[in-house]
Amino acid sequence: MSLSPQFLDELRSRTLLSALVGKSVKLERAGREFRACCPFHNEKTPSFYVNDDKAFYHCFGCGAHGDAIRFLTEHKGLPFMDAVKELAAAAGMDVPAADPRAAEKAERASGLHEAMAEAAAWFVEQLHGIAGAEARDYLRKRGVDAAAQAAFGIGFAPDSRGKLKAALSRFGDDKLVEAGLLISVEDKEPYDRFRGRLMIPIRDARGRAIAFGGRIIGQGEPKYLNSPETPLFDKGRTLFNLDKAAAATRKAGRVIVVEGYMDVIALAQAGIGEAVAPLGTALTEGQIERLWRLAETPILCFDGDAAGQKAAIRAALRALPMIEPGRTLRFATLPPGQDPDDLVRNGGRTALETLLEGAEPLVERLWKYELAAAPLDTPEARAGLRKRLADHAATIRHGDVRGQYLADFRRRFDALYERASPAPRFQPGGGWRGGQAGRGGRRGPFRGKPPEAPPSAVTRSIGNGGLGPLESRAVLAGMLRHPQIIAHHAETIAALPIADEKLARIRDAMLDAAFAAETLDSDTLGTILGQVGLAGAMEALRAPNGLAFSFLRGNADAGRARRDLAAAIEALAARPELDAALAAVTARLMASPDEAGFAEQRRLRAARDAADQALASLAAGESGADSN
Repeated sequence: MSLSPQFLDELRSRTLLSALVGKSVKLERAGREFRACCPFHNEKTPSFYVNDDKAFYHCFGCGAHGDAIRFLTEHKGLPFMDAVKELAAAAGMDVPAADPRAAEKAERASGLHEAMAEAAAWFVEQLHGIAGAEARDYLRKRGVDAAAQAAFGIGFAPDSRGKLKAALSRFGDDKLVEAGLLISVEDKEPYDRFRGRLMIPIRDARGRAIAFGGRIIGQGEPKYLNSPETPLFDKGRTLFNLDKAAAATRKAGRVIVVEGYMDVIALAQAGIGEAVAPLGTALTEGQIERLWRLAETPILCFDGDAAGQKAAIRAALRALPMIEPGRTLRFATLPPGQDPDDLVRNGGRTALETLLEGAEPLVERLWKYELAAAPLDTPEARAGLRKRLADHAATIRHGDVRGQYLADFRRRFDALYERASPAPRFQPGGGWRGGQAGRGGRRGPFRGKPPEAPPSAVTRSIGNGGLGPLESRAVLAGMLRHPQIIAHHAETIAALPIADEKLARIRDAMLDAAFAAETLDSDTLGTILGQVGLAGAMEALRAPNGLAFSFLRGNADAGRARRDLAAAIEALAARPELDAALAAVTARLMASPDEAGFAEQRRLRAARDAADQALASLAAGESGADSN
């Protein structure tokens, strides 16, 4: 009977491997895996591991490796179909009846595997014969030793249109064409696809040859020629050296992606067996998924030239929608003009390890790419940078990771374009004014006659350890009602000294939303907050808090509400700055009194009282931010 790959995959996914193995082997947890003394050979120190996430077991001592079906066939000695039936019964699945078409397909695939295996052996034979002298010389110059040649099954295709066809004639032309070994042209006899090339087998996860990559010897194009898509070979889901790298990856805890076959072979000779390569095309989503089955953070190590860096950013953008906690990429860039073979040959394994240790996270690679994409000497260009970054983050399907990327991009952008001049602050006498208090006798940011009324109890607490929950909730509730102002006052809002961690998180989420969206209304902001788990906190903000700020009232004029909200934000942000300046001048006066210092102290106290009074007026429902 032939069982479909879909049925077997479903059977494996429904079987908890640790529970199956644990029936006959004593397992103990080791991080995200289980370990035990290997049931396939005698040992005293556990080297047998079971991984439920990846649905396989592996012994680092004897090399035993397999899935649930293989465990039953090798450990319990069951025939394949008996093992499948036992697992299916436990999983509540029905074993499908025999399908003649599936059986025919399996038989055809078996014949193709046999043809590919015989072709691989024939190519190796040619490499070591008279015709392979030039190919052997090429390998010698590239430093590929005999052990590597044998391990990777390297061979040679003579420059002939019919030698392979004749050697494999027992399979028939049709099967050899289907396997991609012959080319069929209308009205012509099929002829050998690979001629005058070094032949490198491409194997599946079970180590069977399913395709070939042929590198030309000497001059000619194309430099590399791969097998076409066949029933055995899906180029977009296959990686070169996947069969050997899987075991090496488990030991090294990483997988490295390089550009070509010879790079993989060079690293293997240097003792780095966990390298794979795409097959002459950009890394696909299917290949990235396969990489994540091997390691949580594959390292892409591409050439430093323009083509290599273009391939790296294409891979980054393809991976971005699929990343999530425990699934991302890192990027190591080779020096210009060098490939991994050059680096290892000149600096040894240490040079490559140093390069890999400095691999950049995905977020860093995207940031650098967009930063260098175009000149940023105008406000429009900088706005374009911010939009491109937000667009990239918006493609991430995982909500929390998307929010983290938005926050990271915003912090980088703000740090790069932080205003050199002091931020404008609210001026009680009307309008806005730049400047900082307490520096070299400059006039402070607040002028005008000091208010006679004392500051309210609400405002007296501000500045001593950050904003209290009452003031923080009021401002955040105003931002929820009037999110249009967030982007215009992002720097000031980010600097608000909000002491409550939960409220600070709401503030950060609002800033992220404003950074990501071109336009933002209250409903959209509410939806975004809900997506990041802040729906309950958002409802709490909408509850009455006893303050009469215009921006908390649904019947207030929208223009006045937004002006008052902006004024409140500026006043709240100014208060800690004024407190710090006043403390500094007071300390200076205690050490060395002088008239200029006393005048500065009076001015700062008046400015602080003015800020408090302005906020108190706003809290009482009196507009303090109308334009003159």
